[in-house]
Amino acid sequence: MAGPLSGIKVLDLSRILAGPWSTQLLSDLGADVIKVERPVGGDDTRGWGPPFLAREDGSATAESAYFLSANRGKRSMTVDISTPEGQGILRELVKTVDVFVENYKLGDMRRYGLDYAALCEINPGLVYCSITGFGQTGPYSSRAGYDFVIQAMGGLMSITGQSDDQPGGGAQKCGVPISDLMTGMYASVAIVSALFERTRSGQGQYIDMSLLDTQVAWLANQASNYLVSGTTPKRWGNAHPNLPTYQAFAASDGELIVAVGNDRQFASLCRVLGAANLADDERYATNARRLSQRATLIAALSELFAKAGKSHWLDELEKAGVPCGPIQSIPEALADAQVLARGMVFSLPHASGATAPQIANPIKFSRTGVQYRRAPPMLGEHTDEFLASELGWSVARIAASKQQGTV
Repeated sequence: MAGPLSGIKVLDLSRILAGPWSTQLLSDLGADVIKVERPVGGDDTRGWGPPFLAREDGSATAESAYFLSANRGKRSMTVDISTPEGQGILRELVKTVDVFVENYKLGDMRRYGLDYAALCEINPGLVYCSITGFGQTGPYSSRAGYDFVIQAMGGLMSITGQSDDQPGGGAQKCGVPISDLMTGMYASVAIVSALFERTRSGQGQYIDMSLLDTQVAWLANQASNYLVSGTTPKRWGNAHPNLPTYQAFAASDGELIVAVGNDRQFASLCRVLGAANLADDERYATNARRLSQRATLIAALSELFAKAGKSHWLDELEKAGVPCGPIQSIPEALADAQVLARGMVFSLPHASGATAPQIANPIKFSRTGVQYRRAPPMLGEHTDEFLASELGWSVARIAASKQQGTV
């Protein structure tokens, strides 16, 4: 069954992660995504290995695991957009697409004649999305943006990691490039929204996405805490700034997570631990009181958790309806029965002759479905096809353009 974005065509000039993550989502939803890459090297992340994908006989391919994570479903064509001929190819392709995505530095697209002002003259219905580190305006707009830098500048690292008074304390980055990923998600929402608006107005529009804007936007409750109280949020490690019994506890054989968010759950936790008296203690009667007595409460609970193993506590807490879970490694998470039951791990045949493992899109539609039409493409895998079918180029012209290094 066709995906909800079936019939939408996307020209994707983005590289690394934020843009490719967005366009991979659009592809999963049914859009036809054409990934435009440099003739030599392509997307930088193609070389971000090891690990590299291997065939069944153990021979290596040139496809990095990083690239494979964000580019499925797309077709790849190579074009040198710094050349007049390459720019002409894109202008021709723009006539037939709905969406244009790029993440070049400020001014690059204008220099190539591929900025929104130029392309909307060719295609007034074009939805054009630019993704940069700092946006198209402001004092930092000309700077290059990288996820690690944005996590630091956007406040995330200041609230991530153990507090300074704990072993290993200090600012930490997130374990995945979350500023890139979230910007890609916001970009997808913006693109789909602009496409929906186009059904009413008949007009495309320009979308300006910034990694720093996105990072600041999803400081969420932590930023709100500061704006309301004036108190600078700090690092809590695996604890929570507003919920004292929402953290990791050490059992006799390792840690588990407890996520108690209300008085009823707190009472159930205390009963499981054999300490119903704590739930009756006026010092801990409400979340606000528990928060004010965090140190003494956590000390008492920690002493009780240390009396038995993780499995015991997880079983008992689950029976009592107390939110909890193990701290799993990535292999453990991917092998979890729930993850497998939801089809979150699968594979696709790759043009290199290997099989490309994939993490599934988490969206579950009742009718239209998510589509996985092809594995992430090899560099320039579809160049000849596009030039012949979309632009009507002859075999001789394609060969000559390759000789010149344009495609």
